[in-house]
Amino acid sequence: MSATAKSMNITLHVWRQKDGKSDGRFVTYDAKDISPEMSFLEMLDVVNERLIVKGEDPIAFDHDCREGICGMCGMMINGVAHGPRRATTACQLHMRSFKDGDQITIEPWRASAFPVLKDLVVSRSAFDGIIAAGGFVSVSTGSAPDGNAIPIRKENADMAMDAAACIGCGACVAACPNASAMLFTSAKVSHLALLPQGQAERDERVLNMVKAMDDAGFGSCTNHGECEAACPKQISVSNIARLNREYLRAQLAEGRRTTTAGDSAGG
Repeated sequence: MSATAKSMNITLHVWRQKDGKSDGRFVTYDAKDISPEMSFLEMLDVVNERLIVKGEDPIAFDHDCREGICGMCGMMINGVAHGPRRATTACQLHMRSFKDGDQITIEPWRASAFPVLKDLVVSRSAFDGIIAAGGFVSVSTGSAPDGNAIPIRKENADMAMDAAACIGCGACVAACPNASAMLFTSAKVSHLALLPQGQAERDERVLNMVKAMDDAGFGSCTNHGECEAACPKQISVSNIARLNREYLRAQLAEGRRTTTAGDSAGG
C-alpha cells in the first residue's frame, strides 16, 4: 500500500444461501484494513481468507479472468448490477469507489431464469440455451478467408463489433424490472445479422433464439432502458429495435414460405 493510501473498514451485508433448495439470508461481516487499491473481488478474497481461518464457510462467488472480459463476476452491489461505476464489471471495480465506514449490500442476480446455486453464484445456463439455439454460424464456410476479402460496410462492421462486445454477464437481466434477456439476445442476433457470414441462417436464427429466450422464462421488454444503463460493455438498446425488426421479417418470410408450400401442395 502506498504511503498516501489509508486502509478502510467496511461493513458487508452478504446474501448467504447453502444451495438452490435452501432459504437464504443476509449475513453481516466486518471487512477491516481494506486497501482502497484492492479490486472488489480482492476484497472478498481477503474476507474469505479470514473466514477460512476461523473455520467458517467462505462466500461463494463467480469469477474467472478478473479482467472485465469473461462476464463471470456478476453480483448486485448496493442494488446496482456490478456496482456504482458505469461500464465497469465487479472485478474491475476498486474499493476506492467506496469510503471508510460504508455499508455494502451484496446479493446475487435476481431472476427466475437465473436460479441461485450458492450464495452469490447463479446458473446462467439459460443464456447458453439461447446461444445454442442459433447464436453461431453452422454452415460450412471453408478455410478462413483473408480479412479484407469480404467487403463489409464500415458502419455495419462497427455495429457488429459493438454488439459482439457483449460478455453475457447477465447484468441486463438483473437490472431489468421484468428480468428480460432482450438486450443479450439482441446483441447476439445483431452481431451475425449485420455480417455477410450470418445471412444464410438469418431468419432461422432469430426465430430459434427468441423461442429459446421465451422458453427459459425471461420477462418481456417494456423499454425501461435499465439494461443499457447496467451493461458493463454499454451495449445499446438500438440492438433490441433491430431484434424486433429481424423477428418480424423472419415471421413474414416464414408465413410466405408456408403459404407457398400450401399452394404448391393444393395445386
